[in-house]
Amino acid sequence: MRRQACTPRTDWQARLEAQGFDFHTIDGQPYWREDACYVFDAREIDDIEAATNELHALCMEAVDRVVRDGRYEDLGLDARAAALIERSWWDREPALYGRMDLVHDGSAPPRLLEYNADTPTALFEASVAQWYWLQDVAPEADQFNAIHEALVQRWRMLPPSSHVHFAACYDSSEDALTTDYLIDTCLQAGHRATALDIEQVGWSGRDFIDMDNLPIDRLFKLYPWEWMLAEPFAMHLQGSRLRWIEPAWKMVLSNKAVLPLLWEYFPGHPNLLPASRRRGDLDGPVVRKPCWGREGAGVIVLQPGEAESATSERCIYQAFSPLPSYEGRHALVGSWVVGDTAVGIGLREDDGLITRNTSCFVPHRFEG
Repeated sequence: MRRQACTPRTDWQARLEAQGFDFHTIDGQPYWREDACYVFDAREIDDIEAATNELHALCMEAVDRVVRDGRYEDLGLDARAAALIERSWWDREPALYGRMDLVHDGSAPPRLLEYNADTPTALFEASVAQWYWLQDVAPEADQFNAIHEALVQRWRMLPPSSHVHFAACYDSSEDALTTDYLIDTCLQAGHRATALDIEQVGWSGRDFIDMDNLPIDRLFKLYPWEWMLAEPFAMHLQGSRLRWIEPAWKMVLSNKAVLPLLWEYFPGHPNLLPASRRRGDLDGPVVRKPCWGREGAGVIVLQPGEAESATSERCIYQAFSPLPSYEGRHALVGSWVVGDTAVGIGLREDDGLITRNTSCFVPHRFEG
């Protein structure tokens, strides 16, 4: 794995905007970068793919063990959440997608930092934007990216000509693009789709309904489960016949408190990092992570003996494994899972140790 300087396309902003990607620059700073790319060899891609598939299998086993053993308190989940999780798990409600954030330096096995299993973004960038970049600048090269085809195929898990509603916070450019892109893949699979702002999802007294007062049978929501449980309509979730995408059992995996459970269930696994709910269980530097934090919010690195600031958030601790640095840029591999299969990667980089919402997306290719 190496970072390689590239010449940006002369009209790269216009090309991205024509695809609907209009937040390539945020507050005057680049979010999308193509003055560089990351280059892998085929062995590394095989390692990332195999590690992602292995980790996803471990995660699915962890969900099953949590449900069977009732380990909800360890995850900070209450009885309402547990009931929703159990119903969706035993009903085998299917998942659509997720993104594993991995630390990968090309020598040690890829290791899981966290699983964005409920509301992952940076999807369009990984699936579409970097693919068209590759076709423009290096059409002879390859890329680990079968995300689009996998999503279209995955939607075919639903009965033919299903009607799927999609809800998101449409005032967020990133959420809007992610959701609209998923709508496109759903339509390509032969289904019907209706887009809603999350605030437009109503309750009739019997069903969740759309703006035309029609019952919603299936709803993709780019809105975290923990936020949904805090909404006034949460009282209706358990009794509703609505089926959610992502299903409620994803609450187990999208919660960073699953990381200590994974380490408990599979101690010493080469694709996991030691993790605990107690800092004292881990030697050396650690990373404190809020269980429901996003985009690096609230994440801090603590050296041995370093005092930590008080927080009211529920947190876990994970052994510190620094991201590899290339010319002062720390690179994170986001490995995408559709259904149960690894299908592609996208890379984010930052000049700091923590990947945040301001971290840049950089395309990749591989050789050999």
